[in-house]
Amino acid sequence: MQKHKGFRDHFRQPHAAWAVAFAVVVAFMGLGLVDPILTSIAKSLKASPSQVELLFTSYMLVTAVMMVISGAVSSKIGPKWTLLSGLFIIVVFAALAGTSNTVAQVVLFRGGWGLGNALFISTALAVIVGVASGGTESAVILYEAALGLGLSVGPLLGGQLGAISWRGPFYGVSVLMLIGFFAIAVMLPKVPKPKRSISVLDPFRALRHKGLRTMAVTAFFYNYGFYTLFAFTPFVLKMNAHGLGFVFFGWGVMMAVFSVFVAPWFEARFATHRTMYFVLSLLALDLLVMGLTTAVGKPIFVALGIMWSARAILITSVILGGCFMGIMATLLTTGTMEAAPVERSVASSAYSFVRFLGGAVAPWLAGRLAESFNPSIAFYAGTAALVVSVLVLFSGRKSLIAKHH
Repeated sequence: MQKHKGFRDHFRQPHAAWAVAFAVVVAFMGLGLVDPILTSIAKSLKASPSQVELLFTSYMLVTAVMMVISGAVSSKIGPKWTLLSGLFIIVVFAALAGTSNTVAQVVLFRGGWGLGNALFISTALAVIVGVASGGTESAVILYEAALGLGLSVGPLLGGQLGAISWRGPFYGVSVLMLIGFFAIAVMLPKVPKPKRSISVLDPFRALRHKGLRTMAVTAFFYNYGFYTLFAFTPFVLKMNAHGLGFVFFGWGVMMAVFSVFVAPWFEARFATHRTMYFVLSLLALDLLVMGLTTAVGKPIFVALGIMWSARAILITSVILGGCFMGIMATLLTTGTMEAAPVERSVASSAYSFVRFLGGAVAPWLAGRLAESFNPSIAFYAGTAALVVSVLVLFSGRKSLIAKHH
């Protein structure tokens, strides 16, 4: 195994890579901006948790489907125009979501937002990998750092804007996406089209490769656990937009730090898939603690002579979850880029299609389980999904070993 580069080497990148990374920060700010206002939307529009969670489901479902198409679009109009098209669509639909008067309208416009997100995200990773110096590892670290920064700052800004009005974060996203649009337009030079046109069927053909399929299905169940924590936890914390913003700011900071600093350390010393067994298991345990805490609903943990409230345990679990998710984000992305002998854009589209389906199912189903049974069941389901992700990864281990040694 090759010795990994120093931290600074990963960030010695050309302007083109930084331009896309900046837009990635802005794009993922958009996802985090919405999280602190979920309960405010439910209250203002008189909607149930499962109805409000459809904001994530429509967004993720459209994103998943469009991930399959985005590669074909990029091969026809070129990566730069695909990025700009995606950002422009987000600008329009985020602004429209802010004008909504019913939860159905917000859900509909979030679906349009997902269309733009798919065009941007699937292309952004491939472009960064293509223009960055230092190979796939440096490109992925830059991408994950941008993702983590966006996810951490987004909730904080969303909490501030959401304290004024639940519509504020939607308008904020629109403005930020517009900034990202102009950054890409000005700073990113024309990127060559792929040497051959990509078919809509290519991502499905790519999933025939067991290594890529293993990573994609692992990511499906991992994403179920991810979005159970990210999208459902605001409903059990019962905090205002300011409070939720600070909690998920801490989550995002840990995700960014662990994706950039800790994940490479693990990659340098252990096989990628073995590290994922360990981290996925810790994340499953984290969600199990959240489920048990929600079920008990009163102080259950004493540390250093201090009684921890249920809310304190949940907040701590969210922030710890950010640590584990940061490591997983980098390992999953690196593993996927190396898992199949196909173009990076095709591998990214195939992987993202399956992964985002997990993100589409989790928020709505978590809300329904909470309404039909109790909130703790939603966390237990997330725990079970993470256990399944470990089993899937283990079942395909032989197809991954050769790639990481």
